[in-house]
Parts: sequence; C-alpha cells; structure tokens
Amino acid sequence: MRSLILMKSIWCPVLVVFFAFAPTLVCGQTLSKPNVLFIAIDDLNDWLGCLGGHPQAKTPNIDRLAQRGVLFSNAHCAAPLCNPSRSSIFSGRPPLETGVFSNDDSSNIRKLHPEFVLIPQHFHNAGYQTFGAGKLLHKTTADLVDEGFFPDLRWSPFTSKQVDYTDKELPSKGTSNPRHVTILNGKSIVLPLNRMPSDRTPDTTGGDSFDWGALEVEDDEMGDGQIATWGAEQLRKVHEKPFFIAIGFYRPHIPLFAPKKYFDLYDGLDIKLPEVTDDDLDDLSPIARSRAIEAETAGAHATVLKYDQWPAAVKSYLACVSFIDAQVGQLLDALDASPNANNTVVMLWSDHGWHLGEKQHWGKWTGWQRSTRVPLIVANAKSSASNAQHIGAVCNQPVSLLDLYPTLIELCQLPTVDGLAGRSLVPLLQNPHQPSDRTVMTTFDRGNYSITGARWHYIRYADGSEELYDRDKDPHEWHNLAHDPKHADRKAELAKTLPDESAFSAPAAGGSGKKKKTKEK
Repeated sequence: MRSLILMKSIWCPVLVVFFAFAPTLVCGQTLSKPNVLFIAIDDLNDWLGCLGGHPQAKTPNIDRLAQRGVLFSNAHCAAPLCNPSRSSIFSGRPPLETGVFSNDDSSNIRKLHPEFVLIPQHFHNAGYQTFGAGKLLHKTTADLVDEGFFPDLRWSPFTSKQVDYTDKELPSKGTSNPRHVTILNGKSIVLPLNRMPSDRTPDTTGGDSFDWGALEVEDDEMGDGQIATWGAEQLRKVHEKPFFIAIGFYRPHIPLFAPKKYFDLYDGLDIKLPEVTDDDLDDLSPIARSRAIEAETAGAHATVLKYDQWPAAVKSYLACVSFIDAQVGQLLDALDASPNANNTVVMLWSDHGWHLGEKQHWGKWTGWQRSTRVPLIVANAKSSASNAQHIGAVCNQPVSLLDLYPTLIELCQLPTVDGLAGRSLVPLLQNPHQPSDRTVMTTFDRGNYSITGARWHYIRYADGSEELYDRDKDPHEWHNLAHDPKHADRKAELAKTLPDESAFSAPAAGGSGKKKKTKEK
C-alpha cells in the first residue's frame, strides 16, 4: 500500500504536466495541431477598452481576450478598404501583388489569382475541417470553407429590399427631409433614422448606409447575432479533425444599427467626441484635403455638423462596438465550455480603422493612422507554453495584417507557403517587448502609401506630396513635418521603404493612381 501511495505521489505531478501540454484528445483521436478561431470585425478602430481609443467604450469581452493573449497596439492593415484589405489578409500578399485596389465587383481575388492558396484553403489542405460565417472576403464565398453560414449582414435587421426608396419617395433622398417608410416587426419605420440627406447616392433608389440609431430588436434578429450563435454551436461540438473557424462580423460598419440595449449602455453619458483642430487640413496637399472632405466611403463631415449628428453618430458607433463585443463574448464562452478550450488559437482583427470626424473625414480609405491602425489580438492555445509568461502583454512594435498568414502557419505547424509578404508574429508572442526598427506599409489606391514605424509615420501620395508625423509627440497627426528641414533625413530614410512599382505588373482590376469613387458595400 505504501508503495502504491509513493507511486501516485511521483506520477500525479508528471501526469498533470503531460496533459497540460499534450495534444488534445477528442473522440478517441489525438489532435496534434491546434484549432483556430479567426475573428474578423469590420471597420473597427481602437475604440476598445484594452486599446484606450475612446474613454467610454465598453468592451469587456474583447478586453478579456486581450488578457489571455498578446495585444498588438501598433498593427496596421495592408489597405484601408474592405476588399483590398481582406484580399491581402487571406492571400498574404499586398495590393500591388493582388491587383485589388477597390471594392468593385471585378476586383475578386479568387478570379484574379486562382493560383493563390488562401488561408482556409491552406488549412483544408493540411487536414483541417474549415468553417466560415459572415463577412470574410468582401464577397460571400461559401466554397472557401467546408461548411459555411452567410446570412444577410449589411442592412440587418432589414433586408436589402426593405431599404430601397420607391419612385415616389426618391425625390426626398437628397433633401433636408429624406423619407423612406418600411416595416420592422410589424411597426412602421422611417429611414434614414438620423434624418440626414444622402451625400453619396441622392439619385439612386438604394438605401443610404450613412445612418445610425437604436432598433427594438434582439441580438438574433441581427445577422451578426446569428453568425455568433452559429459559430458558438461549431465551437461546442466534438470534432474528429482539428478545425479552422472564421467568423466575420459586419458591425460597426455603417449603417450603425444595433439593438437598443447596447445604446442604453451609453445613456446619461456626455458622449466624448474625437479631438480635432480647426486648422488640421491647412498643412496638407490638395489631394490630401480632397481625400479628407469628400464623402467617398461614408458621408460628409459638414453634413454631420449641419444636422447636429456628431454625438449621435459617436454613440451609435460605440453601441455597435459593444454589440459586437457581446457576440465575441458568446464565442469565447462557447469555446471555454467546450472540449477545445485548451487547444485553440484565437486571433481577432479588424480589416481597417474608421474615421468619425478626425481630419474632417468619415469612413476609411485614407493614409492616416485612424484609417490604417487596427486592433489585433493573438491568443495562443492554452496548451502551448510558447507565450505563457506573456499572457496579457501589449506589444507596441509595428506589425501588419499581412503577418496573420505566416503566424498561423507557425503556430499550427502547417507547411510553408511561398510568396507571403508578412512575417510570423511568434517571436513577438514569445517576447512582446523586444525592440524593432521595422516599418509596415499600407496602400490606399495605387501610388498612395503610408509607412509606419515605431515612432514615425510617413505618407506619400501619387502626385508626390508628402506628410510626416511624430506619433510620440503628435498622436492625433495634426502637425505635418514633411517640409521641416530638421526632419529631411528622417523623411528620406522612410521614403527608401516605398515600393518599386515597376517591379509589379499593372493590376487586373482597379488602381489607376488617381483618386476615384469607391463603391462601399
């Protein structure tokens, strides 16, 4: 008996250590590779509690994810527009290689480059079961994954047809009293909720998405609520293969509609508006000023001010962020309660940022950090010891969303893929505070580039005009130092990192180098 007790005292700690780091056992099989939960959020800037971008943001679930992984506070997209950004993320290649510079229907990464193996395809080829729901690539791509769920997202809880103006209503769309009547849960609703005229499409019958407001609906009446429920169901299941589950949330993309309970979170608050300065555009080139004030991907700042809608828009954006945070919470709760809890990598990202009046701009498709900077959280599988001592760390080094593909390859021990432009973030997961002299590039249409380093931010437009910002001293990017002789060497150093466009063939679709209308969908 004493021998048995002695053996137990020796072997129990050993077994604890073994099972903590051993591959997960599921349905009698050993999953030697970790699962992946890949969470995309559309148009999300740094208005999260963990990033401190807005002091009133309520995001407890994304914040708790940051506490179980590494938060990359200086992450930037490859392109600040949905289709170019997502094409780059899923292919691991920048816009100059994908040829995708717009949201046009012709700019389809899978048709332009059928030879590219996109992230879910690579996981499938490596023996994973792949799942996808919501907005992943810009267009619904059900055949990208083994199992998918793609409900209507953009106008939810309305259908696309519900927001169309009738011929009789259309003359009001561009006036001070736009009015389209539709029905929601048996009640008459007048759109737009914000009562603002359309800046972008006053002559077309389709709804104008530059709108916001609370709706008397439940989470599962929204497309994002439905995909969260579907994703949670997949996470709770027992799987015979390792899985890759991609969930693409649409909000806080416009229209900023969300269930009323998320607006209630911000009731009674004196909503804090973004900090701006009246002369912010004075030191910019004409092409930059044009990009700032034109209503290309959302609406005009002048219209928002005229109709006194700035506080309402900010509150609506915050409410939509909190709504999506609750959906992320549903996924995390399902994962934590599942057999897959200890063997799943969680990666959360946004395709680009979003302006809410900064630089007198609404939307994206600019080279300023409000548009290029994105949230990025990587939480390694709990069963992996590679980043255990850095749980909850913040990495301030510049990284790119192009890094997601090679990072997943290394974390999941997949075969390498030739031609990927990014670099694995695993060294930063292991040591988030290591110094770096890296710069990352964002492309906003052909010939327009944003170069971001640890401190300095350089922008070069297709016409040769430039901007330079010291982000340590000027976090709002109010003071363009590009023409200050004291910073000539710094500017020249950053300019050396600009791409040689002659090395790339002309894009198959989009990207003339000139600013053109960009259809937002």
